[in-house]
Amino acid sequence: MASCSILPDALCNFPAVSDTYIRLARKTIDDGFRGLVREYSHLIDAVVQPLQIFLNALERLFVNSPWILVLAVMLVIVYLASRSVAITIGTALGMTLIGLIGLWEDTMVTLAIVTVSTLIAILIGIPIGIVMARSDRVQGVINPILDVMQTLPSFVYLIPVVVIFGIGKVPGLIAVVIYAVPPMIRLTNLGIRLVDRDVLEAADAFGSSPGQKLWNVQMPLALPTIMAGINQTIMMSLAMVVVASMVGVGGLGKNTLQAINNQFFTFGFMNGFALVAIAIIFDRASQTFGRRLQKHTEVVHG
Repeated sequence: MASCSILPDALCNFPAVSDTYIRLARKTIDDGFRGLVREYSHLIDAVVQPLQIFLNALERLFVNSPWILVLAVMLVIVYLASRSVAITIGTALGMTLIGLIGLWEDTMVTLAIVTVSTLIAILIGIPIGIVMARSDRVQGVINPILDVMQTLPSFVYLIPVVVIFGIGKVPGLIAVVIYAVPPMIRLTNLGIRLVDRDVLEAADAFGSSPGQKLWNVQMPLALPTIMAGINQTIMMSLAMVVVASMVGVGGLGKNTLQAINNQFFTFGFMNGFALVAIAIIFDRASQTFGRRLQKHTEVVHG
């Protein structure tokens, strides 16, 4: 039986790089990164400022509006999206329970963050998905990046975000967007690529330009798949809200983190229930809306 006592050190101990070199490399990279951030701090502030203003405005709107008004608007949106009385009643019950256990304001803060992060993810994801669908080369470049984004542990997203943007709501919002945008890009790309070739040939035969073909044929037919991407983006935003609370994002995520730190089982369970309730409401409403779009496109084009 082989033993390290009779074998050379080189066969027993892995030939690792010296700690001195690793420390030197780490210091060089960290100092360079911080220097780069300091150099472009004015540009970073200019990018962050509009996000801060938009997020604060939406948060104030949700938190300061009368709860009955917010609930009524929410029920109208859910009903128009789903056309389902059962989902609308379920939404009313879920939001009422959230209010009864004293988490209405925190839920509004979380809703503001999820709304802003989802809108940003859609604005970023759809154009990139369209470019990917129109070029195999671009798809070959972006797909590995999306693979890394989707396999990287969610906590790791916080490290570069905190180094560049510091602590606060906007850095947390950026981390949520980075975590949630890959499905939006992938499903937009997939939806456009799955459009029937016969339909595209018919559009070509009628003399459609590439832009007309994209907006009048490919995007409407890809809409159900894009809606599935929006659904996934919302779900991933909600999942990331708790992690992002570590860098200053408030709402239910912050409460959940406090419950974990202090081992408050009931408090943590209530906040978890509120997050699950919101996730179910968004999921059911967006899925039903996607199915309605699917039926509509089948009727129109089928």
